[in-house]
Amino acid sequence: MKRFYKNAVAERRPDGTAIVLLDGRPLKTPAKTEMVLASFPLAEAIAAEWQEQQNEIKPLQMPLTRLVATAIDRVAQDPSGAISEIVRYGDTDLLSYRAEAPQELVARQAEVWQPLLDWFWDRYDIQFQVTQGVVAVPQAETLKPRLERICTGYDPMTLTALHAITTTTGSVVIGLAMLEGLIDADAAHRAGLLDELYQAELWGEDAEAAARRASLQADLAAVARFLSLLRA
Repeated sequence: MKRFYKNAVAERRPDGTAIVLLDGRPLKTPAKTEMVLASFPLAEAIAAEWQEQQNEIKPLQMPLTRLVATAIDRVAQDPSGAISEIVRYGDTDLLSYRAEAPQELVARQAEVWQPLLDWFWDRYDIQFQVTQGVVAVPQAETLKPRLERICTGYDPMTLTALHAITTTTGSVVIGLAMLEGLIDADAAHRAGLLDELYQAELWGEDAEAAARRASLQADLAAVARFLSLLRA
């Protein structure tokens, strides 16, 4: 899409909310809903994304805009889809499935992943079962209902962030740990891609895989910034 505006600015409204104006017109989501934000710093950051666009508007270069649009157009309208996807990771959470060998990888998984599982147990009073290999391990019957209650307690913006972290890392535990400030985006990236990073150390780097990991790392960094601005 060609750039159709000259200036993008954030504006505070009398009720305390904020909007982004493109040449004086309120920015709208793809579903044509006015993008009203509770955080002025987030509105400023989104305005900056739009102002930085050149002749062509490139949505992939505007992660904050995309997160907010997803929250407004999809999650706020029907949060059940995002909640269901997050809850499903309770059965297949990355942190539950450990390598059988080599011992160095086994030890690294225990060092990085087990503290996160211990934190989840202490925080939510639910213990994940851990296994070696890829055969599914049954989790406590109370896990899914508990995860659903946790997710239901979040507003659409926060739920959108949790969904993004969980699906990017393959772990709802990592998602909640990052959401609650236990770990930052870099730590979430390292934990979610621990096995792949180990293999890269062992056998050497693959350019395509490295590019994919860098993209995922950028996605997590964007979500971290989104959360920071949302809470500012």
